[in-house]
Amino acid sequence: MKTTTIAAIDFGTSKIVTLVAEHSSTVRLDVVGSGLASYDGFLHDGWNNPGNLNDRILASIQDAEKQLKESKHVKGSKQLHNINVGVPAAFSRVYATQAHIQLKGADPQVTEESIREIFAVAQQNLAPTMGYIIHSAPAWFSLDNGRKMIQPGNHKGRELSALISYVVADRNFVDDISARLGNLGYRVDGFYSSAAGEAKCFLPEEDRDRTCVLIDMGYLNTTVMVAEGDAIIYMDTIELGGGNIAANLAMELGIPLSEAEEKIKRQYIFGIDSENRPYELPGSDGNKPRSFSRIEVTDIICPVVDEIAAQILNRLDDSGITLHSGSKVYLTGGGLCFNAGGKDYLSARLNRTVREVQKQNTSSAGHNYSSALGLMDLIVETVTTSQQKRANSNALTRFFRNLFEMN
Repeated sequence: MKTTTIAAIDFGTSKIVTLVAEHSSTVRLDVVGSGLASYDGFLHDGWNNPGNLNDRILASIQDAEKQLKESKHVKGSKQLHNINVGVPAAFSRVYATQAHIQLKGADPQVTEESIREIFAVAQQNLAPTMGYIIHSAPAWFSLDNGRKMIQPGNHKGRELSALISYVVADRNFVDDISARLGNLGYRVDGFYSSAAGEAKCFLPEEDRDRTCVLIDMGYLNTTVMVAEGDAIIYMDTIELGGGNIAANLAMELGIPLSEAEEKIKRQYIFGIDSENRPYELPGSDGNKPRSFSRIEVTDIICPVVDEIAAQILNRLDDSGITLHSGSKVYLTGGGLCFNAGGKDYLSARLNRTVREVQKQNTSSAGHNYSSALGLMDLIVETVTTSQQKRANSNALTRFFRNLFEMN
């Protein structure tokens, strides 16, 4: 029974996560190692501290390698050589395009060749882009303008239509990370869309079929995704996140950023706090102990979340996508999920019920790992599909070889 070891690195706005998973015919995804390194992240303009990035990448990978060496269940080499890379939403764009083809034959029906053809037609619709296509997926198919479906195989009709989404990675990101990992002694196996993996992994299939929204609020930015079928049909990034809440607290209260983050932001409860306790900061580095009332803190925290919510609504309006009453909204990321009452406060501002994504049953199951876990899930799915195609091809080859040998 062959076991495949897969490594992936995911770039968040405050941390770099390296995951190592094992995949076999009996176990789809078993995370056997994880490494985490904090860093200064990125904004739309690029890396906030490019000079320190290689060290932080290496620290994340070596942390995962250390776990592999300590694991009693992992056989073979404990040194990583090949790594898959997740492209963050901020370094990628989504293009959704409709395509149509005529089905051939006296009694036409959808075949694998039909699917390949309509994907090719859809890709031709894309304008020239300064990047690499790293993901493509269908939102829906339909035959003769009938009902939408996600699995059209063997259905009969004259015209096949589809809405197909492409995720295009920024060329500079791909080239930069390829060079950095190469200089560190690692080979890139492939680039994948972290956002596409996250949406496919954490959004229930039945909700994607009705169109739904995933909000990933990280430390320095918030990504808004609209998913339909197997595809992301809209994506944009807002340069505000949980770190902006902590930064505003530090600035307005005149305290260190670390204390604002750990002693106030992470402890804050949205909504009615029955105890209404003040936030006590012990004296350190020659500073006297300080105390801040809940009202003081609320007046700083809530306007930042209000602004993020307003920008989310603006992005959804600008998307041109109509969300109906049954379209669900999900929240993940470490920016707000860890605050009690956070999703309910966001729900009120968006005028829609916001749900937290379901945590995965792994050792790295927190909301701040959802992007990395979604990325790994997408890679395993891609590897599995590739292996199945090769197996089918080999089986067909063996069939014809045996046929010829019998003759």
